[in-house]
Amino acid sequence: MTYEVKSLNEECGIFGIWGHPQAAQVTYFGLHSLQHRGQEGAGILSNDNGKLLRHRDTGLVSEVFHKPSDLEKLTGQAAIGHVRYATAGEASIDNIQPFHFKFSDTQFGLAHNGNLTNTESLKKALESQGAIFSSSSDTEILAHLIRRSHHPEFMGRVKEALNTVKGGFAYLLMLEDKIIAALDPNGFRPLSVGKMKNGAWVISSETCAFEVIGAEWVRDVKPGEIVVIDDNGIHYDSYTTDTQLAICSMEYIYFARPDSVISGVNVHTARKNTGRRLAQEFKHEADIVVGVPNSSLSAASGFSEESGLPNEMGLIKNQYTQRTFIQPTQELREQGVRMKLSAVSSIVKGKRVVMVDDSIVRGTTSRRIVQLLREAGASEVHVAIASPPLKYPCFYGIDIQTRRELIAANHSVDEICEIIGADSLTYLSLDGLIESVGLETDAPNGGLCVAYFDGNYPTPLYDYEERYLQSLEEKTSFY
Repeated sequence: MTYEVKSLNEECGIFGIWGHPQAAQVTYFGLHSLQHRGQEGAGILSNDNGKLLRHRDTGLVSEVFHKPSDLEKLTGQAAIGHVRYATAGEASIDNIQPFHFKFSDTQFGLAHNGNLTNTESLKKALESQGAIFSSSSDTEILAHLIRRSHHPEFMGRVKEALNTVKGGFAYLLMLEDKIIAALDPNGFRPLSVGKMKNGAWVISSETCAFEVIGAEWVRDVKPGEIVVIDDNGIHYDSYTTDTQLAICSMEYIYFARPDSVISGVNVHTARKNTGRRLAQEFKHEADIVVGVPNSSLSAASGFSEESGLPNEMGLIKNQYTQRTFIQPTQELREQGVRMKLSAVSSIVKGKRVVMVDDSIVRGTTSRRIVQLLREAGASEVHVAIASPPLKYPCFYGIDIQTRRELIAANHSVDEICEIIGADSLTYLSLDGLIESVGLETDAPNGGLCVAYFDGNYPTPLYDYEERYLQSLEEKTSFY
């Protein structure tokens, strides 16, 4: 069996604003800052004095809103937006958010970042009660739960629904008179509150969006918390006290933008710290350090400073390549990698290179990058990974849901080294990762979810339990 190139991908990003005369335009800029979190679709839903208006489509933010009228028609002083990578559900316009639900007595919009672990059970139960789903996304479930709740107050219905869904989630709801934001009890996905100079409140998956729109960070949304924003200001509440911080460690390793701050820790700083620790754990002689652009450049910088080896730009990424689809032949797949990355012969020729990368999923890309460096004249290529081996699937919002897809689940470090053609392979230790991020918390694993590395999930897996147990029995050769 041939395994295609596949990198890690996160579910999506969400953004919301209340109290700005150009809410949709500001949301556009916010989503543009979150584009790295999802490239398959985007949408904005605005609120004009209780009238909810929406535009959504497949593609990048700039493609979805390529005509001035696309934003001009989204009038009002409040909006929520979404960029999507398809994890749960198909990549079709029906699954692109925000969703807009209309009922006889009310309406609301809904955007979701994450993945529910009890989707199948809830969907079957809801369908047996007459619920009709218009998409294959797990996001719709929350709307049905809210609508079917018998609690006399809307906020009570929302809290009841939030306590029913399980897994990783950050939600934004747009009502006629307010925005509601909520985070799962473990805080798997990041979510922050900011404020603009004109007094508008904003909610974003990452703080990098605040810089673009001129907002100041106020605070992070806490696990199990609900935030309500309306014309009277902002109010914080909780829907559960059964919380335990477990931020997705891949946010720091790979997903988040380096200029974002998650739970008080700058992402670039965390990555640089992983590079420093990786250099301490590295046991080989080398001449130069080369980071794989772009998410590994911070770690390469830390590795260089700690080791004393020069940090060289031995790999160049073409910033203007279009998104590439899975190619049908080995030759075309090889060409796709060469379009994205080039090795600089004048820098690496005759050198013992430490190639720093953030992770290895299948090993396919790592093998090709090692090959590029060798063809450019590198005398040795030592691969250093700024995270532990990825051995277990994720069920909280990353599109790796079987051990069959993970080379480290099927092969030893020495075998992986041979498969990718490196002279050596060094992974960052789990303790090194936790200490490098350095969250100020007494929570297990330093407040990080590290289940991808040790198989210890911070929550029950519910509908995924059987699938996970089956995957433990599967073995796949990547030779």
